[in-house]
Amino acid sequence: MSEFYGQEHQVLQETFSTKELANRVQQNIVMHAFSEEHKAFIETRDMFFLTTIDHRGYPTCSYKGGNPGFVKVLDETTLAFPSYDGNGMFLSMGNLSANNKIGMLFIDFETPRRVRVHGEAVLVRDDASLELFPAAELVVRLKLTEVFVNCPRYIHPYKQIGISKYVPQAGKPARLPAWKRIAGLVDALPAHDREVAEALGPITPEEYAELVRRGEG
Repeated sequence: MSEFYGQEHQVLQETFSTKELANRVQQNIVMHAFSEEHKAFIETRDMFFLTTIDHRGYPTCSYKGGNPGFVKVLDETTLAFPSYDGNGMFLSMGNLSANNKIGMLFIDFETPRRVRVHGEAVLVRDDASLELFPAAELVVRLKLTEVFVNCPRYIHPYKQIGISKYVPQAGKPARLPAWKRIAGLVDALPAHDREVAEALGPITPEEYAELVRRGEG
């Protein structure tokens, strides 16, 4: 038995008579290097879910989106992805700075299909890494612990209808999100955002809520 399962998992496996099955599944799907198939799947995704653990021990699940290919498999055990401009809280990035063990879930909702990645992450800001990802503030480099394909049985099929207008595009200025124009927040923005927000004019929290309801926030 490897350390992939802890005592808590084994108790449930014994309860539901799945210990032998669980061991067999692990032996067949859990890998410690990215295959060409993993790389091809990951590098065509335009989103993934990221899990980190905060300073209080609470798990944080975050959605990360970008252009298809915004996550790059650099070699058999290394992966990198950008951290774009957000709300200034840096929850995920702060979490992984303190606890470098993270999880990533990649899903193709149209096929459907999914791949899970576990590894140890580090934040970098060197020029070579930032050049890989236009408009990135930080880059996360992950050293792989394990990667495995999950059964897609309960994934509801969805069809993509577009790419977010806020995804950074090389050679184009970033679009200011509406929430940065909310009165009461503008004066707290970094200088470069504050100038744009003031030029566009403030909006009320109620106006922003209406934009969100229409999917325009």
